[in-house]
Amino acid sequence: MTEPLPRDADAALVDAALVDAARSYFAARRARVPAFARRRFGLAGTLALHRHALGWDVLRAPLNVLLSPVLILTRLGAAAAARSRAPRLAGWLGTRRILLPTDVATAAERAVVVDLLELPWEGPGGTSSKDALARAILARPDLAALVEARSDAPALSARALGDYGGTRSAVAEMTTAFGTMGAGALAFQSLTPGMVSFAPGLAAIVAHQAAIAAFPLGGLLGTAWYGIFPAAAPAWMTLAITLPLIGLGALVAAFAGVIADPVQVMLGMHQRRLNRLIDAMEDAFTGSGRRGFAAREHYFARLLDLSDAGLAAIRLIRS
Repeated sequence: MTEPLPRDADAALVDAALVDAARSYFAARRARVPAFARRRFGLAGTLALHRHALGWDVLRAPLNVLLSPVLILTRLGAAAAARSRAPRLAGWLGTRRILLPTDVATAAERAVVVDLLELPWEGPGGTSSKDALARAILARPDLAALVEARSDAPALSARALGDYGGTRSAVAEMTTAFGTMGAGALAFQSLTPGMVSFAPGLAAIVAHQAAIAAFPLGGLLGTAWYGIFPAAAPAWMTLAITLPLIGLGALVAAFAGVIADPVQVMLGMHQRRLNRLIDAMEDAFTGSGRRGFAAREHYFARLLDLSDAGLAAIRLIRS
């Protein structure tokens, strides 16, 4: 007669069955990523998404530009605390949502949760009771009576989704920076990865035109004179032009996703980012914890900011 399995063996079998059902669910989510990305972040999808930016997002977007360095510092601090064997501090720093939740980011998060992951949602845009993960678990006869889910999965989902939403603002900033670089190359034949480095060139043009207009011998001779001896833009003019340009750049970033989203879909960037998000959620649910969701785009955006400030400082010193 076969002896009954001990309780810890039963628990291990149930746990293994739960993990197996969850892996099937996450595999099904990955299969949905390409169609979801095209539908939600293609041109028609992103236009519908960015209707939410016509509101308080025009103020939240500039504030998030200022807050994004704080986000990077908290994530670096969490990594340093984890290596220093301070798990509580690492967990606290890692779960801070520094960026203000924009309406566009919230709508994108809802689309990911409701349409891609098919999980319950309570919040802006209407509640949804769909739960494909529960269906995948309950479809297993050996788990039909199981109503308990892993306690760490919801926390990871909220944190990872928050970081995922934050990547949109970082990509929007980079899109604005690339647009500024193109405009600077055409207008000034120089590298301008942001409004700070773009402003001195624009100030020089304004100062040049103002000097020609004020030349006592007329505009024609003024053009010839200042073609040989260029007029220098005063510091106050450069500052007066820089501040509105920074505000304009932040405002443009609120809608830059209209261009950035379809390009990222074509390049497969949205698909890879969504797969990284699903990988992180799966690892948290199954308990392996090997892969977290890292919002790398923030670091690239800050590198552009540093190069922008550095180029502006060099040009000011030279002038």
